[in-house]
Amino acid sequence: MRVRVPSLTLAVAGAALLAPASLPATAAAVPPRQEPRPRGESAVSAADLLARLGPCTQVSRGRYRSDADSRANVPVCGTRDAVYWKSDLDVDCDGQSTARCNRRTDPLFAAATAYQQSDGRHLNAEKLPYIVIPAPSRIWNPLAQGVRGGSVVAVVYRDRVRYAVVGDTGPRDIIGEASYATARALGIRANPLDGGTDSGVTYIVFKDSRVLPIENHAAAVAAGERLARRFVEDGDDGGDGENGGDGDG
Repeated sequence: MRVRVPSLTLAVAGAALLAPASLPATAAAVPPRQEPRPRGESAVSAADLLARLGPCTQVSRGRYRSDADSRANVPVCGTRDAVYWKSDLDVDCDGQSTARCNRRTDPLFAAATAYQQSDGRHLNAEKLPYIVIPAPSRIWNPLAQGVRGGSVVAVVYRDRVRYAVVGDTGPRDIIGEASYATARALGIRANPLDGGTDSGVTYIVFKDSRVLPIENHAAAVAAGERLARRFVEDGDDGGDGENGGDGDG
């Protein structure tokens, strides 16, 4: 059984350091549906995205654990336009209480997320694909790399690429967590008690991108497709350097 560490969404300091608490969109279906891309444009493949990453240029000062009882061996890597890490996926059900995400289905359930919808409600983990990033620490400060609530993310698992947003914060020393909807969209068992996967997930966050309102999954998919295509077509940039954001926010 996988053990998820409670997120830090109820710790106000962690959320406040990352971005405004209120971000704005529309609810997605379960499982969330990838919006059709513009005619004439092909999808960016998982293989293309992974090949584009190349060797890790570490931007974090240290490394993260993937679980509370694991070794710290996950670095945050960077290119000019994105940061990324390769880890497990623990299922996050925090936010609105729904049929599949509530205190009965998830003993670690918290009725709050670090970022909120445009109507002030917390995010819906069952419907909205989002990922959890570590709270700022000496290991890594996400804001320094243009990562904040609503940032656009490409999540890669096997041959699947699904687009999400940064929607919650977690412990300062653990990485590798995403919402119920993200897991389901990737074909990963989404049960918060024993779901998720121990390895093989790559999280690519596009610097200085942002979806407003945060719950607009269609906008995240459209921005994600555009940013991923640009990322792949730009080729090798020699590692982290000047930011090249999308300008969506």
